[in-house]
Amino acid sequence: MIIRRATAEDVPAIVALLADDQLGASRETPDDLAPYLRAFEAVDAAGHEVLAVAERDGEVVGTLQLTVLRGLSRRGATRAQVEGVRVASQARGQGVGERLLRWAVDEAEARGCAVVQFTSDKTRTDAHRFYRRLGFVASHEGFKLALS
Repeated sequence: MIIRRATAEDVPAIVALLADDQLGASRETPDDLAPYLRAFEAVDAAGHEVLAVAERDGEVVGTLQLTVLRGLSRRGATRAQVEGVRVASQARGQGVGERLLRWAVDEAEARGCAVVQFTSDKTRTDAHRFYRRLGFVASHEGFKLALS
């Protein structure tokens, strides 16, 4: 398995991963790739963002997005924000997620980040156990406000 930067050709597979769970099934629209392709172009063009895929035997089996955030807190520390972590249902429990997150941590360190952070939906209890096993700590309560 390799972890690599995603290309536009990977977008359909990434969208399928995003839609392949109970939460994504209600909010993703894999039949209309236009908004995803526009978003991919913006992410791909940004030097502080990386959309990555895990590929095994020519098939995309996982994905995540890493964004480097600069800030003043923590003495001007740079943070890495991880979003959209997904592993194909048939590949779960095979080390794909662990490899993806270890790649994200290594990439964050290489970019000089002091912290790797992310949010996870409260209903994803299996994912929370997985993140804790990798050494992540549920140190904060996340808040969101949906905008129209």
